[in-house]
Amino acid sequence: MLQCNVVRFFPPNQEEEKEDFDNDEEEPNYDPSWPHLQLVYEFFLRFMESADFQPSLCKKHCDQKFVLQIMSLFNSDDPRERDMLKTMLHRIYGKFLGLRSFIRKNINYIFLRYIFEGEPCNGVAEFLEILGSIINGFAVPLKQEHRYFLLKVLIPLHKPRGIATYHAQLAYCIVQFVEKDPSLTEPTILGLLKLWPKTNSAKEVMLLGEIEEILDIIEPAQFKKVMLPFILKCSRKAVSSPQFQVAERALYFWNNEYVMSLIEEHSRAIMPIMFQLST
Repeated sequence: MLQCNVVRFFPPNQEEEKEDFDNDEEEPNYDPSWPHLQLVYEFFLRFMESADFQPSLCKKHCDQKFVLQIMSLFNSDDPRERDMLKTMLHRIYGKFLGLRSFIRKNINYIFLRYIFEGEPCNGVAEFLEILGSIINGFAVPLKQEHRYFLLKVLIPLHKPRGIATYHAQLAYCIVQFVEKDPSLTEPTILGLLKLWPKTNSAKEVMLLGEIEEILDIIEPAQFKKVMLPFILKCSRKAVSSPQFQVAERALYFWNNEYVMSLIEEHSRAIMPIMFQLST
């Protein structure tokens, strides 16, 4: 039923990727067939959430091919459909243990094609929401494949111009990883600083907010490793920025009590740099 009524191909998106930081002003594209699609989705979700649902009996139908078909639908322009697909894929991930690795790997491939080949993907935010829940359940110590995913996929996801559409979800995933494994703090912050924009003030503001989220949970030993690159970037490139929103956002660091306590602990190394940059 789902394959006959929902699975379909979308025409190639000919529009260039928009770098739109005021997404509320843009009207979403609603699919006129949504009332029909919604009934099918809700029927399938109720079926999966039923107390009598037995994954072992459905394995031959809910296989890798079926999962790929569901994941291809995340390119829908209708946010209502993508939200429903997000719930559905999350349920499949929870019910079918044998498909978990397959789902993670294919989300990985979708992100890599989006980052490095420019392949359009409307469902990046929804995929990241699913991953946020998955990452929260990772056991520690983290597997090497999970560390690789952070460093080689999630951090490069800051490159595309459309980052504003999914940055909140991306930052949540990044913070989850750092909480799980504090040793990832240094490569994460250095990776973000390496991707610092030169002329995009809106993206600078987002990155400053994300770094502050990481600093809120950083361990003192890890802060010592990144304090000089952090101070140099956030002082020279942010506090002294001619764009007032960037400078204002950078100054918020000095209102953060925990960040200030870390800076005070290493004031002998940090303050000379601050005074040097202010002259």
